[in-house]
Order: sequence, then structure tokens, then C-alpha cells
Amino acid sequence: MSVPVPLADLPDQVSRFDLGPYLVTVAADRTPRTTSIAVTWRGDLLAAGLGRRTSANIHGDTSVTLLWPAPAPGQHALIVDGSADLDQAQAPEDGATVLIRPTKAVLHVTRPGPTET
Repeated sequence: MSVPVPLADLPDQVSRFDLGPYLVTVAADRTPRTTSIAVTWRGDLLAAGLGRRTSANIHGDTSVTLLWPAPAPGQHALIVDGSADLDQAQAPEDGATVLIRPTKAVLHVTRPGPTET
């Protein structure tokens, strides 16, 4: 079950999660890449440091998803879709800083799996 999160409420929702999110990007060959990151707010943007491969993925496709896992079973996870921009002042071989503009956010609870018979 998903509950929409107004973007104005996103900073409060992010602060509820103790751990950093996972960032999901897509490579040029369309394979997904997931990495754990630490984020900070810069105004209405989320900022994070990235490695070379994740930076290269964003250079090719700026659509990203952030996932804060549910702290415990039955609790909400936070999923945020957004558009990413790389800090062009950094050398590509050093990775980069990414700025993510959230475009959609939901709190999501996973339904229980099927029971064994």
C-alpha cells in the first residue's frame, strides 16, 4: 500500500529514517545499479557523493530513485523519484557530487507474502 507524500513534507519524512537511502540508477546497457549513499539537504535538493560508475550512469540518464528501507517489517519505506544533476566542477575519475530534485514521493508498506500451504 502506498501513501503519497507531498514534496513540501519530504524533509520531515526523510528525517524519520536513521539510515541513508539506496540510490537506483540505470547504466547505458539498461542494467540497474543500486548503491548506498548519504544525503544532505541543499535547499529543496538532496546532495550526495557518488563513485565513478554511478556518476557515469547519471551522466547517461538523469532519472533516479531513492529508497529508504522500512525500519521494521510492517512499517513504511520511503521511495522518492527524482531528476539528478552532476557537479561538473569535479573530475569524472574522482566520482562526483549529485544534486537530486525530488519529483514524486510515497510511503510504501509491502504486503505480506503468500503463506505456505
